[in-house]
Amino acid sequence: YMAMPVIKGVKTANERFAGAEDTYCIEALMQDGKALQAGTSHFLGQNFAKAFDVKFADKNNNIEYVWATSWGVSTRLIGALIMAHSDDEGLVMPPRIAPLQVVIVPIYNKDAEARQKIDDKAAQLVKELRAKGIRVKFDNDDTTRPGWKFAEYELRGVPVRIALGARDLENNVAEVARRDEKTKASTSLDGLTDYVSNLLDEIQQNMYNKALTFRDASITKVDSWEEFVSTLDGKGGFVAAHW
Repeated sequence: YMAMPVIKGVKTANERFAGAEDTYCIEALMQDGKALQAGTSHFLGQNFAKAFDVKFADKNNNIEYVWATSWGVSTRLIGALIMAHSDDEGLVMPPRIAPLQVVIVPIYNKDAEARQKIDDKAAQLVKELRAKGIRVKFDNDDTTRPGWKFAEYELRGVPVRIALGARDLENNVAEVARRDEKTKASTSLDGLTDYVSNLLDEIQQNMYNKALTFRDASITKVDSWEEFVSTLDGKGGFVAAHW
């Protein structure tokens, strides 16, 4: 869902959570070549249960100390998401977890009749997109200009932006822009809902593939301590070493 491939691992005895039997982690690679521990899970065994006297009755009604786990998977993942995908223009959100997946921005002129036609078409698109479970907003706020809205939704990382003007309606098209590649294309209004639905899937997969390719190209295999130290000091990414 985050379009972010990770490397799964287990911590050494010296690095595991104090008092745990085992600590497992997921490591994600950021765009600057540095790794981020995106989350951890600790198997606590019965150690903390004995320390705090936490017990339960099992199916035979015998009193036992509980077996416990502790999860450290929280807002750190949001930071990882931002650093793994975003750019200098703002957030780049994977469609599956984007709060807003599609925004429709009208391009109005002074013609009231043309404006009403745009509003009617936008309302139809919103209805069709929501019927497919797509989170969409029609931003008809006339206190800000379309260019400002374009920059704002780019900053927020909205995956797909649809611009709709009077001339577009005359030509039965809309301008569809995708945030991940910062490209836009004139697309027919006929079947636009299906097109956008497929585009969201494509963007999700594209973001994952891009991150996966970057991660895999950033894993350096070493076979000696000297190689390990020089690679760690001089190159970003993961180091695959003997353990």
